[in-house]
Amino acid sequence: MSDSARVMSDLPTVEPSQPLVFETLSDFGFGDRPCPSAIGQKLDLLLLAIEALQLGGTEYMLAMTQELGLPKIIRNRVVLWRLRCTNPWRHSHSRRYLSLDEARALAAVLTHLARRLTALIRQLLLSEQKLRQKGLPLDNHFRLANYLDQFRSHFRSRMNPRRAKVAAYLESPDQLNQLALSLLNQLLFCTGTAGTQRLWLSLFDGEVG
Repeated sequence: MSDSARVMSDLPTVEPSQPLVFETLSDFGFGDRPCPSAIGQKLDLLLLAIEALQLGGTEYMLAMTQELGLPKIIRNRVVLWRLRCTNPWRHSHSRRYLSLDEARALAAVLTHLARRLTALIRQLLLSEQKLRQKGLPLDNHFRLANYLDQFRSHFRSRMNPRRAKVAAYLESPDQLNQLALSLLNQLLFCTGTAGTQRLWLSLFDGEVG
């Protein structure tokens, strides 16, 4: 080994100050301030849609944190649950706010999972459009009906019916279906190569000025 090569091999490895996936996600001038509560709500609902699309969704989320180099932020299932409980609609709302890095981590995880589900998301949205054009009920399509059923089930079991907006959704299956379909459209919006950046900007729309 040459002297120069030996010197290079002896140098300490310098880890990046933050995960690479965060590099294009602005802090919008928040600095060390926590994110608005609406950010936690939006992220949790999108993750709820991911779970309705894919059995074992939580395990896929945890695996993705490893793949993206985020285990220092989302260490395990309990931490993931606590972060999602920043959604004020939840039964188990924690009354805390996401830090910017926690929000970035959740956004990166969900957009990368959504990207892997792009074909299914497109299929479901196209099927919904065709059913509406023909005046047919949404449950005429098995995969779409299954997604909507799973989403409604997750929503009912995890959200607090004492919250006015949650109660309104629970009283109207049609409105809850519309929420589920709206979330599918949002997931499709963030499946491209710049999907994480697009989602990040949309999350803070109206929250910064």
